[in-house]
Amino acid sequence: MTPAQLSLSFGQAFVAPNRRRHRSSMSVRLPDAPQLNAKGACALISDATLRNSMAQQAGDLSVRGFLADYYSTPDHWDVKTSATRVLRALNAWSYSQSRQVAEVSYVTSLSALVLRGAEGHLFHVGDTLVFRLRGAEFEQLTRDHVTDLGGYRYPSRALGMDNSIDIDYLHFPVKQGDLFLFTTQAVLGTLMPSEYVQLIRQDASDLDAACDRLAEAAVQRAQSRGYGADQFCFQLVRIDELPDAQSDHPAKVYGELPIPPELSPGDRLDGLEVLAVLSRTAQSRVYRVRDLKSEREMVMKAPSPELSHRNIYLEHFLLQQWVVERVKSPFVVRVMETSRPRRFLYYLMAHVEGETLVDWARRHPQASLAQRLDIANQLGKAVQALHHRELLHQQIHPGNVLIDTHGQVVLTDFSACRMRDGGGLKDARELLRQVGLTEHSAPEYALDDGIGRRSDQYSYASTVYWLLTGELPYEVPPNRLRSHTDLEQLVYRSARQRNPEVPQALDEALRRALDPQRALRYRRMSEFLRELRQPLAISRQSTASRLSPRRFRDSGHFWQGIAAILLLLLVLSWLLR
Repeated sequence: MTPAQLSLSFGQAFVAPNRRRHRSSMSVRLPDAPQLNAKGACALISDATLRNSMAQQAGDLSVRGFLADYYSTPDHWDVKTSATRVLRALNAWSYSQSRQVAEVSYVTSLSALVLRGAEGHLFHVGDTLVFRLRGAEFEQLTRDHVTDLGGYRYPSRALGMDNSIDIDYLHFPVKQGDLFLFTTQAVLGTLMPSEYVQLIRQDASDLDAACDRLAEAAVQRAQSRGYGADQFCFQLVRIDELPDAQSDHPAKVYGELPIPPELSPGDRLDGLEVLAVLSRTAQSRVYRVRDLKSEREMVMKAPSPELSHRNIYLEHFLLQQWVVERVKSPFVVRVMETSRPRRFLYYLMAHVEGETLVDWARRHPQASLAQRLDIANQLGKAVQALHHRELLHQQIHPGNVLIDTHGQVVLTDFSACRMRDGGGLKDARELLRQVGLTEHSAPEYALDDGIGRRSDQYSYASTVYWLLTGELPYEVPPNRLRSHTDLEQLVYRSARQRNPEVPQALDEALRRALDPQRALRYRRMSEFLRELRQPLAISRQSTASRLSPRRFRDSGHFWQGIAAILLLLLVLSWLLR
């Protein structure tokens, strides 16, 4: 017998003489299983706080953005973690947009109800309203974050109002038949709780009709009191059926699947034939495989068969595929879809035909400064793509950088990748101990200090330094440090002394990005990349001038010929007078 799934009914009504000027937005999403079991259903309402040209767009973007990002978070994250991180990201984006565009505000109130299993999770900022009707009990679940100024009520807290945000969170059990009403602050004071209950109960089988009755009654009450009612909206959501108890668990990203056994060339798994073993470590196995159906060659990554199910790396492995899927960049390896359902725990990536940066440097000892800086610039774009998604790579080194047959850089291996604000520092340290620090790891990793984007900046700069000089910036690798007093041993070795082609300005930029003290490095990765691009442009110009001197000589002869012809025409004009 098929287990019961969460089932909802909903209705909506807008009061909008001019829908284009409406500041509110509402939506309900009930996804298919297994996403329904993992992430639940969502019901939202937003209301932009100011009348401006972007008011409707602000409300719509907040609702669409929440739904898109919430259902893209890893399935093994709990509801609170997923929704909170999505709301913080939306707040940061809205705040930055409001600061960049004059006389436009992306500030909006938002209430989001997530129903998963037999539990409700309510997230709220601003002054939108959510009520619950259970039997004859009509209860407001949200708090009004408003300030009274001159007789007008303004939100005191909302998305995009400040760089940081305080989110109300309410967790409660739900029952079959629970009815949730979503509306805006403009409706407050028009109807009494008993009137809401009466109007909804008149015909609860048709929630659209119930919303229309609420809207009509609220408009009449507002008009009788002499104020406008062009910003009213109502949304009703009813729980028709709850899932069975056994299905009331979040489905993890393939987390219930077994770890694949040890594989060798010729073995087959889920319609994939192993062509070669690319790596075997204590944590993972990496294979080059061919899909027998599509004939595509790909790379399969799977946990090591020896790992315990409580191993922190195995828990982190569930995040890696999501990381690769989330970052869209030509300089970051792509995740691939399988042609058949998965029976084991692994994920697939695009196969990059090429070589590691280590092998490339060995084969090209005479490569020009421009070639090396071009590789460094591409790698910087890959790191930036991760940082734009609030991700830290934490394992940037030449062995994790591939150069394909067209000379394009592709960053791989996300074994230690993590959200910038995700998880505890203790878990991050334990993960890095298992994956292993490298000679390009920033000093703070060995000293158990705080880590962040500047830690990736150090690893990236160390890789660039190695690419330009073939050596490391410090005689003592930072991963061997034991205490903060050991930082005094880290004396920067000038890249210019090891490679005279390195400009003085670039050497200074590397020294700053490689400072043992994290706080003294570049504040932003873009500042360091800008310093790298300047010598790259100069190097390209000098290379072009060396490769094509004849073009300039020919150009000079061309203009000398033009001048002679003009002189001849001038003399002829005088003679013919």
